[in-house]
Parts: sequence; C-alpha cells; structure tokens
Amino acid sequence: MDVAKIEAAVRMILEAVGEDPDREGLVDTPARVARMYQEIFGGLHKDERAELSARFHVEHGEMVFVRDIPFYSMCEHHLLPFFGTAHVAYLPHDNVVTGLSKLARLVDTVAKRPQVQERMTNVIADALAEELSAEGVMVVIDAEHLCMNMRGIKKPGSRTMTVAVRGRYETDLRLREEVLQLVRYERK
Repeated sequence: MDVAKIEAAVRMILEAVGEDPDREGLVDTPARVARMYQEIFGGLHKDERAELSARFHVEHGEMVFVRDIPFYSMCEHHLLPFFGTAHVAYLPHDNVVTGLSKLARLVDTVAKRPQVQERMTNVIADALAEELSAEGVMVVIDAEHLCMNMRGIKKPGSRTMTVAVRGRYETDLRLREEVLQLVRYERK
C-alpha cells in the first residue's frame, strides 16, 4: 500500500473541502488515515482461500453453522463503511471440516476490501464451496450501509440482506429453510 500517496491525497481532500491541513487538529490526519486504510483494506492483497487451510476429518457430515460473525467493510461506490453480521453454513464433504475460527477469518479477510455487499457474499460462498469441496454452502449477510444512512436517500436503520447458496442449498429448500431458521433464532 502506498502510504505516502494516501497521505498526499487526504491532504488534497482537506484542502479541496476548504480546510487547512496544517491546523492543529488536522496536521496528523493524513498519516492517521493512511494507517487506518492499511488496516481496513488489509484483505485486498490476501487470498481468502488461505484462511481455510486447516482441515480436520471428523465423524460429522451434517451442517456446520456459525452465526453472528461481526464485520466491517467499505462501500466501493462512496468509500463509506457498511457493517453487520455474516452467517455461514456448509455441509462437509467426506466429513472434512475446517476450524470454526477459520470461517470468521474468511469473513474478516473478504470484508477488508472496497466492495459491494453482494460480491462479498458470493466471494465467501465460493471460497467455501471450492476450497472445502463442500456439499453445500449458504451465506447470509445482514448489514447497515452508511452510504444509505447519512447521504443520498438518508434512511438510517435500513438493513440489507444478501444470500448466496451453492451445491445442495440451491436445490433443497428444506436445507435452506433450516439455515434461515437458525439465522432468525432468538436466544432466551
């Protein structure tokens, strides 16, 4: 990542909106933004499939489901955050599973890129389907977009849900409904 270029660009933006980038409160802002971009775009040059390298053979051929994985991402259209939770389900092939934390790492890596939510959902589903040869994959992402909340249409609190299904989840509505019920499940 070109930190110097980011710092110069942020300085130019501050000048363009009529601010003085040399005033006390802003003098370190270009460097802070550059460091922040290194963190929030840290998934840009990573292969998300590498997050699924740990594999285990277990006597479990039923669904593996991790819900409520928090994420933060950046809308590629306005460079404003969108954030929410990802719910990931897959049906293991030949009883081979990956570590549960690897599913969260997969979501995190994919989220740390400028993108649209629809692509993010598909990239996660494709990585699981292809890397694990999963019998089925279903990814549900529920997010709030600041580009809809604070600008344009200005509808705070509105949420966007995207779903990607692969394999058996494409054809077996019973399996798909099972995941959706788990997504909706309220803990007492």
